[in-house]
Amino acid sequence: MKAMVQDAYGAPQDVLRLRDADPPQPGEREVLVRVAAASVNPADVYFTTGVPRLVRLGTGLRRPRRAVPGGDVAGVVEAAGAGVTRFRPGDAVFGRCAAGGAFAELAVAAEDDLAGKPEGMTFEQAAGVPLAGATALQAIRDVARVRPGQRVLVVGAAGGIGGFAVQLARHYGAEVTGVCGTGGVEHVRGLGAEHVVDYTREDFTAGDVRYDVILDNVAARPLSRVRRVLTPTGILIPNSGRGRLAGLDRIIAVRLMALTSRRRAGTFVARTRREDLTTLAALFEAGSITVPVGATYRLADAAAALAHVAAGHAHGKIVVVP
Repeated sequence: MKAMVQDAYGAPQDVLRLRDADPPQPGEREVLVRVAAASVNPADVYFTTGVPRLVRLGTGLRRPRRAVPGGDVAGVVEAAGAGVTRFRPGDAVFGRCAAGGAFAELAVAAEDDLAGKPEGMTFEQAAGVPLAGATALQAIRDVARVRPGQRVLVVGAAGGIGGFAVQLARHYGAEVTGVCGTGGVEHVRGLGAEHVVDYTREDFTAGDVRYDVILDNVAARPLSRVRRVLTPTGILIPNSGRGRLAGLDRIIAVRLMALTSRRRAGTFVARTRREDLTTLAALFEAGSITVPVGATYRLADAAAALAHVAAGHAHGKIVVVP
């Protein structure tokens, strides 16, 4: 099979190469998926570059433990392990390859990390759902517990997680404001945000509006400024892996904020759970959410796809297809 392989950390264009590789073999509770599409997340950039260096604690200190990157996948089941009960060859699925390997023609995923693909959802759209969709769902529904009438601010609303968060907050009845760059304004408005702030022209922390929930996917403004526009009992959810400490410093600061006020810290570790994938699929089928695909790259150009996401201005999900 063909796969994008890396032997060292570095810029995607420098370390990723399209090579022939042995097909992976599914374990007892795993399935082999013929990849129809894979999507790119910032985490894939971190794992490929090894920056922030803190990520290497989980991926390999000197060189990556996994040769083929990529986590989000959609495709057709090629083969199933002996213990698999939910899927059989020919089933269209989407989900997460926990050990990587999605930037290839074939990939292995645990049965519990997959869900059936809705008929009305393209493979490209399905590949864009797992990590971004599950993270947004857990932040909006489970951590913030958004309810009708609340004001929700999504910073980084044009990206993958931000785009899902805007739609989900609207679904749960909130009044949503999205923050993005000039090029993303119409995109975010099209996702259902009642208000859109162009951060190149306006500082969202300088306004008079106070928000019950702030999901900050960017961490570009000082915490003291962001805190200013949070209601006295509001919740701030930091969700940026940027910086030398991969966002841990921001998480600690938000927790300290919560200790000294009635404001709450919405810190959590997102997990791509099958039940959440099923929920997102149902919301898609009901027309409550969509999955905008911002750009599609061929497998041989996966390095360019990673560079697109690394630049920080991608709109919607960036997808790689064989």
